[in-house]
Amino acid sequence: MRSDDELYGSFLSGDSAACDELMIRYGDSLTYFLNGYLHNPDDAEDLMIEVFARLIVKRPKIGEGNFKAYIYRSARNLATRFHEKKIRTQMFSLDEIGEKGMEPALSGDGFADDERRKILHICLGRIPPEMREALWLFYFEGMSYADIAAVMRVNKKRIDHLLSKGRDRLKRELEKEGVTDAVE
Repeated sequence: MRSDDELYGSFLSGDSAACDELMIRYGDSLTYFLNGYLHNPDDAEDLMIEVFARLIVKRPKIGEGNFKAYIYRSARNLATRFHEKKIRTQMFSLDEIGEKGMEPALSGDGFADDERRKILHICLGRIPPEMREALWLFYFEGMSYADIAAVMRVNKKRIDHLLSKGRDRLKRELEKEGVTDAVE
């Protein structure tokens, strides 16, 4: 399997299939990440497409090993602007109530059944957004502290703090729901 850097380099050299492969590789996880901000799967998918559209049009120089952090930072920035614009226009949507299909495939992590997935999603929603984002990027996206720090624009020490406190808060929330074997 080609690395992100190899694929992006191929794309910059004219191989449009390489960009398609990057979109396939990151599209779903980026959409889930964006949905954590927007609480609307349709808007999240639209912004995910916009992240890649901007990548195709602007063709930015991305440092070696930073592709994933770059697209997540771009997605976060777009989501923030989108959310602020939505607030400024005083719009709201009833679609936020029925958030279906938001949970990623959580295979192999101890949350095999749908009920436990729902509980995890509910509990994640109860913790502060900054902690939730750090946990999501670390556990679901497999990002390093350095990459998470780049996405969230904070230092690594702050990421360590957010992950530590976030795990504690998530564990307490899960315990309230009767899940005692999920967080170690």
